[in-house]
Amino acid sequence: MKGLILLAILGLASAAVHQHNIQWRESLRMEMIRNGEYAAYLEYQDTLRRASPDVLASLQENVNDFGDYEYLGNITIGTPEQSFIVVLDTGSSNLWIPGPTCSTNCQKKHKFDSTKSSTFVKNGKSWTIQYGSGDAAGILGEDTVRFGAAGQPQLPVPKTTFGIASKISADFKRDATDGILGLAFTSLAVDGVVPPLINAINQKLLDQPLFTVWLEHRGALNNVGGGVFTYGAIDTKNCGPVVGYQPLSSATYYQFKVAGFKLGDYSSTKAAEVISDTGTSFIGGPSSVISGLAKAAGAKYNALEGAYTIACNAQPGPLDITIGSHVYSIQPINYIVNAGNGQCLFAAFHFASGGFGPAWILGDPFIRQYCNIYDIGGKRMGFAPSLQK
Repeated sequence: MKGLILLAILGLASAAVHQHNIQWRESLRMEMIRNGEYAAYLEYQDTLRRASPDVLASLQENVNDFGDYEYLGNITIGTPEQSFIVVLDTGSSNLWIPGPTCSTNCQKKHKFDSTKSSTFVKNGKSWTIQYGSGDAAGILGEDTVRFGAAGQPQLPVPKTTFGIASKISADFKRDATDGILGLAFTSLAVDGVVPPLINAINQKLLDQPLFTVWLEHRGALNNVGGGVFTYGAIDTKNCGPVVGYQPLSSATYYQFKVAGFKLGDYSSTKAAEVISDTGTSFIGGPSSVISGLAKAAGAKYNALEGAYTIACNAQPGPLDITIGSHVYSIQPINYIVNAGNGQCLFAAFHFASGGFGPAWILGDPFIRQYCNIYDIGGKRMGFAPSLQK
């Protein structure tokens, strides 16, 4: 908000649709794999976990993976606007960015300075988010958050509570982003904070209580167009007709049921709970099924790098996922990814849910093939074919 005049204008403005262009950028994991550094990094992570086993036993959120590819969005906060780059993440619900007191691991990050915003409201409550391989902590504040870059069409959301980090772990130091913007439900948020998009829906700032995610195939360069998040409408420009909808089985994550997976001569018909997660770059699932799919594709597991390698020119056929009465086929262009130096990866990883929550994560390979429609109001997911070639 920008004083009483802007508040009056916002009160009179009709609900709208906002398109948020995003960027693709190579992540730290891909850089390290290409440079032969990732095996040493995994050993370092394991050392930290052995030294602090209680950390993994007290997670406040399930692990989000930002380690392979990243699709990044621009936002601004405050008045005048301060700009930040964030991961737009449907697998979490909190927005946080670094603050001025964040020194360790924040040297190259943009930092929010509340003293320079005339619309900032102090909260002061402390928060901590612990991920499987990192964490962030700080205090909460309230201000106007705008989806989109300064000078571009934006969706302003007044009175949004967000985290101002005074501490982020080393895992985020070399990451391409300043912070994370969670797009999932309030029930998943740490401290019960209302997520920015849910806040926009509550304030009736959007035409419909939903958003569409269209992701481009991986680009050849960093910092190039990566896709579009369309808030308040189904994206009919980049997405074909909706194939089907699936009701959410849990309105925390965007969680729903799948009936099976198939690739080549391997199939699994065991029904499972999955989540759609833009913050997860590969497809994660039980090791027995992932290894079966990988073998059928001709991929081999590299234990040192914790990844499946595959010939870059391999054409194993589609990876079929059955959701409801529909089969959704992911083509090799979306599940074989180039790590550089002639090395390609089968975009799947072993995901252990521990018997709690979803057993699978449908990350970016699925979302690149099919636009995902996150119908918050209807508590369902919709899927439409991407129109890109």
